[in-house]
Amino acid sequence: MIIRKRWTLVVALFAAFGLVAAAGGDSDETSTSDSPATSAAAAETTAAPPAGSLADCPNPIVFQTDWFPESEHGALYNLTAGEGSIDVESGRFTGPLAADPSIAVEIRAGGPFIGFQPTVTLMATDSDIFLGYVNTDEAILNYADFPSTAVMAPLDINPQIIMWDPETYDVSSWDDVKGTGAVINHFGGAAYTEFLAGAGIVDASQLDPSYDGSPARFIAAGGAIMQQGFATQEPYNYEFAFTDWGKPIDFLLVHDSGFPIYQGPVAILDANLDDAARSCLTVLVPLLQQSAVDFQNDPTATNAAILQAVTDLDSFWQLNVEGMTNTVAQMDALGIVGNGPNDTLGDFEMDRVGKIISLIDANVPSIEVPAGLSAEDLVTNEFIDPSISR
Repeated sequence: MIIRKRWTLVVALFAAFGLVAAAGGDSDETSTSDSPATSAAAAETTAAPPAGSLADCPNPIVFQTDWFPESEHGALYNLTAGEGSIDVESGRFTGPLAADPSIAVEIRAGGPFIGFQPTVTLMATDSDIFLGYVNTDEAILNYADFPSTAVMAPLDINPQIIMWDPETYDVSSWDDVKGTGAVINHFGGAAYTEFLAGAGIVDASQLDPSYDGSPARFIAAGGAIMQQGFATQEPYNYEFAFTDWGKPIDFLLVHDSGFPIYQGPVAILDANLDDAARSCLTVLVPLLQQSAVDFQNDPTATNAAILQAVTDLDSFWQLNVEGMTNTVAQMDALGIVGNGPNDTLGDFEMDRVGKIISLIDANVPSIEVPAGLSAEDLVTNEFIDPSISR
């Protein structure tokens, strides 16, 4: 599975744990579904959920993320309206739930803080975790042993990309990538790379799973290779932060290759989805939806809290105000945080999830898809408030 990530000075030992349009282009959600308006998702979000209560939520409400604090996690951190602090040993950020300060929110960093475990497997061994980021492909991979249900999607579009030097390669769509013959440096264990090869979009010989998160190889190669990245980070960093490069890169979203997984949807283990959890989620999920909207509209206080948390951690993972501002702008410009094909933020397109299941079954040999697995097994719009939108 994708363990992530990214960027600035990731030490070499992380490599062993392997985790679109072109820049400025649009990402058309309708390309991921055969249904013009994904009527299945729309139908499921029309009925209002039953009444619930925050009193039925655990206290603290614990979220497990997949990486260090960052603006891509803004919907979670914004639940505290910028209040809270991080424990530097555990990587756990704690603050009061703005909607009810008697309830604490605990947001746990992932990656090295959890030994690079997939979130869903950690949730199965730590009962304190109420909700965690479980990518669609990760949910399918682990469904037989640890079935989970995603209840809200803070990101509508996966920000993961393949990037290149536009002065070296003339690429305008995924149809052009194979013809370049370029090496694609990426973290090992990524389902999307298996899909790209299995679907014939790239040649398997182009894939090089030795990426360690550092920009060093791309820069040393003078852009002769392609590389994985994130639309919310690398385009800005290569142009403005990595002075040894200091010029634009171009990219394609993995989403636009025809592999439209949900990146970082908030999920609960099916074993924990009891009546109290349902009551909690009925109130908490709309709060998450609204938090995502509010963060995009005004990220200042929450970005300041995230930046302070990263500063306190004093690790290789570094952020700055300018880069975080760019991240939020990219999430908006590329529709990474958005309503999708309807007027609701955070809901799931059932046709899209069904398509992902079929694509993985056909093209990703490392993932055995359980017989009869359906979109309804992996995601639900039961707790979504359909009136909340960007």
